[in-house]
Amino acid sequence: MKPAELGQSVPSDLEALAARRSKLADALRATSAPQIMGIINATDDSFFEGSRVNSSEAVERALAMWDAGATWVDIGGESTRPGAEPVPLEVELARVVPVIETLRNQRPTALISVDTRHPEVAKQALLAGADMVNDVSGLRDPAMVDLVVAEGCAVCIMHMQGEPGTMQNEPDYEDCVSEVSTALEGVRQRLMERGHPAELIVLDPGIGFGKTQAHNLELLNAGKTIASSGKTPVLWGVSRKSIVGHLTGRQRAEDRLSGTLALAAVAQRLGIDILRVHDVEAHIDLFNALEPFTTAQHHPPE
Repeated sequence: MKPAELGQSVPSDLEALAARRSKLADALRATSAPQIMGIINATDDSFFEGSRVNSSEAVERALAMWDAGATWVDIGGESTRPGAEPVPLEVELARVVPVIETLRNQRPTALISVDTRHPEVAKQALLAGADMVNDVSGLRDPAMVDLVVAEGCAVCIMHMQGEPGTMQNEPDYEDCVSEVSTALEGVRQRLMERGHPAELIVLDPGIGFGKTQAHNLELLNAGKTIASSGKTPVLWGVSRKSIVGHLTGRQRAEDRLSGTLALAAVAQRLGIDILRVHDVEAHIDLFNALEPFTTAQHHPPE
């Protein structure tokens, strides 16, 4: 390449990178309501049976979620429900990568997250067109940190005490909110020290991942204070989980939509940035109905 050609291409490349980062950063922050991330479980054992899909169904469901108003779709090929067994790497890759490739071809500008704790799956997913890595293990594997920094992608750091197979075996904290916040902030700082853009980092307290119901409630009540100065985007994954069953008395995940929507309204009130949900259309309806009542902020007198 001639120097003149190089001079013309570099600014263009930098402008494209800046535009990409700006788009991703905007999609990680709430507006009048949280951004919606639709859950796509290309698995056969996720805790909510209604969310399990094969590859072709995964594509159809993701497209429908975007059409319904989701900002993100989150593609996962390994269940991390309590008691779940690990999935062989080749199985997870086969479940996730073709779906992402197909979605990227059909919707070139739509936003895709990959739900994985394995660096090789994340790498192949990013090559296939994913924009975000959503790691339930909180980037425990140093190779995942290296990958995220090298790719400059968006990343969701989730807190999990233990491993999926054993995490609900007597989880224990002295101060749950403080310990979760400190752990998440430590990973966030390590990423930024490596040069990763702060605006592309999201934190997730990991509701139901190595927590009792009391811990879950403490973390939900803490809202955005789990993030440093409350400025880093926060994601909640509460859709149809046991916390909803605990609050409503509904034992089956199939019966927990109403309770899930109630927590979504709480999320909006607390300024949570992203909600990871099974039922995109219902959440969009909820926030559309709340919109006239949330545009004006009313503060009680001091």
